[in-house]
Amino acid sequence: MSEREEKFDLEERTYRFALGVRKLIKAHAWAREQRTDVVQLLRSSGSVAANYAEANNPVSSADFAHRLRIAKKEASESRLWLRLLGDTSEDDRKNTLRDLYREADALTRIFASILHKLGDR
Repeated sequence: MSEREEKFDLEERTYRFALGVRKLIKAHAWAREQRTDVVQLLRSSGSVAANYAEANNPVSSADFAHRLRIAKKEASESRLWLRLLGDTSEDDRKNTLRDLYREADALTRIFASILHKLGDR
C-alpha cells in the first residue's frame, strides 16, 4: 500500500490514533490530577476507532451517519483530554501530546466533512 493510500485509510488511521494514545499512556507516569484525564482519553480514543469501524459495516445509511457523528464527538472529546494533559505536563511528552491533538483535530474535521457531504450537520 502506498503512503498516499495509507493516509486516507480512515479505519487504519483511527486505529493508529487509538494505539498512539495507548503507547503514550504506557510510556509515562502520570500525576494524580492527570489520571482521570488519562482514563477519559483512553476511552474516547478507542471509541473513535470502534465507532468508525462500525460505521464501515452499517445496517442502514442512518446507522452510518449515526456512527460517524459518534466518532466525530469522541475525536472532539479526545482533543479536550489531550489539551488538558498537554497543559499540565512539563516534559518530553508534550510533543507527542501535540501530535495526537493534531490527529484528533484532523479526524474531527474529516468526519465533519463526510457528515456535511451526507447532508448531516
